[in-house]
Amino acid sequence: MFLLNGTPLGIDSPFTYNDTQYPSNWLRLASQAERAAVGITEVADAPWYDDRYYWGVDNPKQLEDLTVTPEGGEPYVQKGLKSNHLAQTKTTANQLLSATDWMVIRKAERDVTIPAATVAYRAAVLAECDRLLAAIADASDVPALMVVTAAWPESV
Repeated sequence: MFLLNGTPLGIDSPFTYNDTQYPSNWLRLASQAERAAVGITEVADAPWYDDRYYWGVDNPKQLEDLTVTPEGGEPYVQKGLKSNHLAQTKTTANQLLSATDWMVIRKAERDVTIPAATVAYRAAVLAECDRLLAAIADASDVPALMVVTAAWPESV
């Protein structure tokens, strides 16, 4: 990251300093000596972390549910990452299945055959949901949870 008087400069963004306008490609093309002559310094970028799983670098969010009792208050359950991922997986599966639920109802009410492709699709959604739920439950730490990825089937 490049700084000019403590202010970050965006790569490929034009900027003005001391009444001089610099084009968007100047930082890329300028040598280190040319940047230093203007007063531009280069510092390391802040370490990256995935804020869905971490509060900060090397500070993971809570994996398991935790019962919290505030001073003078009622205890409550603070959901962990696993509970949130399990709930989201079930919601996604239900949304995918909902498009064909009418065929299941039609089968139950009027004994109309469900197309084989729909039966296969619904089975694949349920199988993927079960696989994900097991993988999430088995995750022993945040990095293990981060690599659990869905492979939902294509809709019919």
